[in-house]
Amino acid sequence: MPTKTLAELAKTIRSKNAGTDRITFDVIFHTREDYEHVKNSGVLTRETVAALFKVDDERIVDFVNFDPAHAIKFTFARPQPSGSPGEGDIFGCQQYPPLLDIVVPVD
Repeated sequence: MPTKTLAELAKTIRSKNAGTDRITFDVIFHTREDYEHVKNSGVLTRETVAALFKVDDERIVDFVNFDPAHAIKFTFARPQPSGSPGEGDIFGCQQYPPLLDIVVPVD
C-alpha cells in the first residue's frame, strides 16, 4: 500500500506558546481531502501524539480536529511554566520534527 509522510500532506506543522504553562501544535493541511484522510486514518490521535512525544495522555489538555481550517491542533501542559528557574522545555518551538515522519497510508 502506498504511503506519504505527514510532512508531505501538511502545508504547515508548527508549535507555538499557548501561555506560560502550555504549548500548542498545529498541523494544517494543503487540502480538505488530505485533512479528512489523515483525520479518518487514525494515525494522528491524542493517543498517537502522547506515544510519539512520550508523555502521559493527561498532559495533552486539548486535541481538536478543526474542520474550517483543515487543521489538527493539540496542546500540551508544560511540566513547569516557561521561564521558570531551571526550566528545560522539551516541547519548545523546534520540537515538532517527530510529527514530520508519521506515515499515512494513501489510496
